[in-house]
Parts: sequence; structure tokens; C-alpha cells
Amino acid sequence: MNLDNLAKYAPMALAVLRIVAALLFIEHGTQKLFGFPAMPQMGGPGGGGGLPPIMYVAAAIEIVGGLLVLVGLFTRYAAFIMSGEMAVAYWTAHVPHGGFFPLANFGESAVLFCFVFLYIFFAGPGAYSVDGSRASRLAVPA
Repeated sequence: MNLDNLAKYAPMALAVLRIVAALLFIEHGTQKLFGFPAMPQMGGPGGGGGLPPIMYVAAAIEIVGGLLVLVGLFTRYAAFIMSGEMAVAYWTAHVPHGGFFPLANFGESAVLFCFVFLYIFFAGPGAYSVDGSRASRLAVPA
């Protein structure tokens, strides 16, 4: 079995990674703002007592940025901001409440999102993106 042939599917695999990560990220934002999907340990948006202002900013980044990455529009910019949000979240929300190690401070998803979006920032949107459609439409035939 020659695995070298799989390289031709890399743009499609990147698109799947982009789409799935964006959908999961949007879900984090909707959970913060609307309590959907509901988490059993939380009474609703913000755990029943409202959200601190920084959490509204985080939710906006997660929903708007997630939608942009989902469709592949301004993908690199959105992914860079989303990666930064997750780095800030890890160091300000997870480390102070459980130490450095992600398993101990429940920050695994923040670390994973940070590096997935950092990869998308460098790699671009992959296949099936608005950015890709715009680039091919604007390309001048040689």
C-alpha cells in the first residue's frame, strides 16, 4: 500500500479539519451566550448568574470567527484571532485554576483549538472555501 498517494487528498482533509473545528468552536460560543447546548452542571448562559464581559467577547469571537472559518472566508485572519483567544483562555482561565498541565486544569480543548487554528492560519483554508473560490476567480489565466 502506497501512502504517498494520500497527499492529493490533503486539501480536502484540511477542509474537513477546518469545518469540524469551526462547528465545535461555534458550539462553545452558543453555549456561553444562549446556554445551548445545555450543560448539566450549568443552569444556563453563564452558569445562571450572567457572564463577565470578557466572556461575551470570547463568545463573539467563537461564533463570528467560527462561522468565518466554517465557510472559509477570511480564514487566516479569523483562525489567527481564534488561536490567540484560546492561548489567552488557557493562561488566564485554566492555568490559575488547576496548574500548568492541561489534563489537571481541564484545558485540553483550549490547547488543541489553539494549535488547530494556528495550523489553519499557516496552511490556509484548504478545499471548499470561499477564500479558495475568490482566489481562483481572481486568478488571471496565463
